[in-house]
Amino acid sequence: MKRRDFMRGGATVAGAGVLAPGWSTLAQAAPVDLSFPKDFVFGCATAAYQIEGAVAIDGRGRSNWDVFAHTPGKIANGDTGDIACDSYHRYPQDIALLRDLGVGAYRFSIAWPRIFPDGRGKPNAKGVAYYDRLVDALLAAGITPHATMFHWDYPAALPGGWQNRDTAYALADYAGYMAGKLSDRVKHIMTVNELRCFTDLSHKEGLHAPGLKLPPAGVNQVRHHGVLAHGLAVQAIRAQAKPGTQVGIADNMIAFTPVMETPEHIAAAQKATRIENAMFLTAVMEGRYLDEYLAQEGAAAPKVKDGDMAIIASPLDFVSLNVYTPEWVRADDGPKGYKVVPHVASSPRMASPWLVVGPEAAYWTVRNVSEMWKPKALYISENGASADDTLAGDRVDDADRVMYLRGYLSQFRRAAVEGYPLKGYFLWSLMDNFEWADGYSKRFGIHYVDFASQRRVPKLSARWYREVIRRNRIV
Repeated sequence: MKRRDFMRGGATVAGAGVLAPGWSTLAQAAPVDLSFPKDFVFGCATAAYQIEGAVAIDGRGRSNWDVFAHTPGKIANGDTGDIACDSYHRYPQDIALLRDLGVGAYRFSIAWPRIFPDGRGKPNAKGVAYYDRLVDALLAAGITPHATMFHWDYPAALPGGWQNRDTAYALADYAGYMAGKLSDRVKHIMTVNELRCFTDLSHKEGLHAPGLKLPPAGVNQVRHHGVLAHGLAVQAIRAQAKPGTQVGIADNMIAFTPVMETPEHIAAAQKATRIENAMFLTAVMEGRYLDEYLAQEGAAAPKVKDGDMAIIASPLDFVSLNVYTPEWVRADDGPKGYKVVPHVASSPRMASPWLVVGPEAAYWTVRNVSEMWKPKALYISENGASADDTLAGDRVDDADRVMYLRGYLSQFRRAAVEGYPLKGYFLWSLMDNFEWADGYSKRFGIHYVDFASQRRVPKLSARWYREVIRRNRIV
């Protein structure tokens, strides 16, 4: 029998006219069920500074990112978010994209400088009106809004930014005010997005606005102000929101993933998850800084006032997770009990060098958080991939992104069907946009944006995601 005949399914025992052993069983096996739970929510996500543009329109104040982007040498190719996707004016067009996908929900962020141009004081009615229009249009399209109060863009007028404890209170005042305005229609509100990014990337590594490289004590204090702002915002939202409003956080905890599914490596990954995220999600979920973290930081540990940790641990209705890339972990006989396995040159990556591909991170992030902290509900607030997209006519055949999304969604599905409290998934991103320090050089969207004409073109990944949503299963 020739190999190609076997692969076509014509496998017989030569001269006998019968199927080879086991072939009948394989041929009659039931197809694998790749469905999601019936009430699983599919959505897309964006952020204000990355898509809105219109930075000097209708009373919006200047943000930290406006300042940073206009500082020579900070952003690839000198790009800025001044226009971005012009979604401030084109949001009806973008909602049409969402409706065509068939999504049930849309995660967006509110630009703090549109609401309080100086960070505090008198609110800007035109800024509030914009988000009223956006929310009403989403609801009219049958799409549930999920709002993030802070996705890195704060009013530049705030003295000291995140180095100043008062900024945490200013954010809470703003978040409470907007919850009072929108929570009659917006029932899912996240306080802040990605603690590690607006603290460490911005104040330790200097890669994001305001581009500082503080000493350890300064970094740790900024981290503390970040988690304090989250806790204060939870309390302010609860105080001013309409009944039934659910409050959570969107965080990009390091996705520690066991190198294999054996008890010792699983335990190592969970231990790493708890300790290495000690200054962020662990503090939020446990209401204390771990002894390991405090001992490691020593004299540089954050200064904590009485009552801070109780505020930081304010109860949540859900936890949202941004999951992109794994950190592989193995068990180790050393004092920590685990060892992080470094990425190497041959580790598979998407277009962004940091975006190492490891779909198992999707499952293990959900499982680790669920088993350690038992949140009421979980959402994936971001997951997606950069790719070197090429527009050919009206097509972008981003099969690499489809590969990435299929792998990760399969692992999120595994977590959901195993009973972990994963309720929904927001793909990053609805469209190509301003990718922070990378400017427009990296594309994460499932819709291609020609930034010169602002034309949006569905990519192959958009067609694939629409089919996933339509069938409620992996395709």
